[in-house]
Amino acid sequence: MAYRLTVLGTGYLGATHAACMAELGFEVLGLDVDAAKIERLRAGDLPIHEPGLREVLVRNLANGRLRFTTSYEEVAEFGDVHFVCVGTPQKRGENAADVSYLDAVVESLAPHLTRECLVVGKSTVPVGTAQRLADKLVRLAPSGTNAELAWNPEFLREGFAVQDTLHPNRIVLGVASERAEKILRDIYAPLGEDVPVVVTDYPTSELVKNAANAFLATKISFINAMAEVCESSHADVKQLSLALSFDERIGGKFLNPGLGFGGGCLPKDIRAFMARAGELGADQALTFLREVDAINMRRRARMVDLARELVGGSFHGCTVAVLGAAFKPNSDDIRDSPALDVAVTIGHQGGRVTVYDPVALDNARMAHPELTYGESALAAARGAHVVLLLTEWQEFIDLDPEELGQVVATRKIVDGRNALDAETWRAAAWHYRALGRP
Repeated sequence: MAYRLTVLGTGYLGATHAACMAELGFEVLGLDVDAAKIERLRAGDLPIHEPGLREVLVRNLANGRLRFTTSYEEVAEFGDVHFVCVGTPQKRGENAADVSYLDAVVESLAPHLTRECLVVGKSTVPVGTAQRLADKLVRLAPSGTNAELAWNPEFLREGFAVQDTLHPNRIVLGVASERAEKILRDIYAPLGEDVPVVVTDYPTSELVKNAANAFLATKISFINAMAEVCESSHADVKQLSLALSFDERIGGKFLNPGLGFGGGCLPKDIRAFMARAGELGADQALTFLREVDAINMRRRARMVDLARELVGGSFHGCTVAVLGAAFKPNSDDIRDSPALDVAVTIGHQGGRVTVYDPVALDNARMAHPELTYGESALAAARGAHVVLLLTEWQEFIDLDPEELGQVVATRKIVDGRNALDAETWRAAAWHYRALGRP
């Protein structure tokens, strides 16, 4: 059977999944309640920056395999398999995840489901959500038990989303029947036989993404905790990290000391994981994540302190250049961006802050109009008393210290990502500092 797919929600995850499923040869219909976003997607205009995604989108719009709509009725009539890709942000004033968008999708879609179909959740959710939504789906759908739910968590890295969708390192299928497993195996068959497939139940599939994010966050915060110790003992966390990376039990991935993690996933996901564990009576199992979160946030405060030290103890009357606004390179995502957090904090403390980022300037301007923005690294650094490298774009790593030195007021730089060669910058008469290094 040639399945026809729908993707509900066309944000970062949904737009990527819809375009890539069309790239695999399926007919795909994407849905969003935001009519303006749908018009942009129909025109081949992505609302996000993701390398390679626009080309895939445009190609599949042109060949007719990919379309977009705002109609749930059209989606229900068209699709055999419905992928739910809406966000689960942190609740305002709480740690818990807000799953109301998922409920809204099920409540809007289910009344139109009059034939056999599979609804597949891909969002990151608190464990127990899938079973609750499965029950709601059967209750609200005219087709009853013929409208079945599965859970298929995503593992996309921003900046590598197309690659991670078309060449995943594993596929997790949380299913309640052999029929659901067969449908999903058929859909992912074009990815090849070498991709590991883990077939499990709803709660385990939900926990996989939560556990993965918790582990990655812990590894990042571990090396940043070591950076705190290194600063107190005059050791070098960069060399410490390198030595640890040769131990195959530890490895070097996510062992990069610096400003810490941000974005729309890790921070809110570990907080939601803690909150859900508390609801289940297992809160003691995840108390360590509170310290993981605290270590991560302390890195931002330490960055501000280090910059203030370099300008003599106060930001008043000082110009500060901030290189980076996105939470990571190859993305325009500024959600919980450590770089912008530091920039705003310094602004509040009296500094004149100018920010530059290769792709995230428009988003940063909308979120923080109180800051000043430059159109290049050199423009942002003009007259600066200190330069802060806060997002490790290759453009910043490749900067010529001599050329940058010609435009600043004083040659002082804080490398918040341990991305620069310290000796090269010091040789060009820069006062170079970095988190966790002498």
